[in-house]
Amino acid sequence: MKITVVPLDKFKRPVRNVRHHPQKQIDEMKRSLTMFGQTRPMVVDDEYTVLVGNGMLTAMEELGWKEAECYVYEGLTEARKKKLMLADNRVYDLGLTDMDAFDAILQELAGDTDIPGWDEALLKTLTASTAEVDALIGSYGSYPREEVDSLTRRERDDYVSPPDSGAAYSPVATASDGLPTAQQYEASSPDADGETEPQPIQRYIICPKCGEKICL
Repeated sequence: MKITVVPLDKFKRPVRNVRHHPQKQIDEMKRSLTMFGQTRPMVVDDEYTVLVGNGMLTAMEELGWKEAECYVYEGLTEARKKKLMLADNRVYDLGLTDMDAFDAILQELAGDTDIPGWDEALLKTLTASTAEVDALIGSYGSYPREEVDSLTRRERDDYVSPPDSGAAYSPVATASDGLPTAQQYEASSPDADGETEPQPIQRYIICPKCGEKICL
């Protein structure tokens, strides 16, 4: 197979590209190109229409590259060009990751997790020590005091008694520093003598992401 170096402005886009390339993927392609260079050629027909490598072409353009390596596949019928594009975009999706090999390679990299295509923070958690994992878990649920107070006020303002409960609800505030505030509601219903007796307290916390109640 003969590889040719061609100016980027000579390449043409296909009428239909079956693979959509979101900006996140293009950014990771740019990271890879910057780190390793072009590791595989684009595949084009004899008119330089790109059959394989449209995302890579976009990444190169955004990086300001002037030329790229390509393989000119001559003599393809229109049907075979379409089948080649479909096959290339599907065949590699069928592979599976060997997690044992993946974990072993991560350990061998010894914390060097700057790898294009992978979330560096996620890879660091996969290679973290027990102490580091404990510290990370210990930080979950910790929120600034002003955010906790804001969620508490919003919940108190928006709370509506459950329909047909016949109960009057009043908030009984409890709070823990650095954690979402737990709210308690004490329901009171009139008895036959018109007296009210406290009902069991309903407790929940407020989700810091969406503000919804999570019953305890």
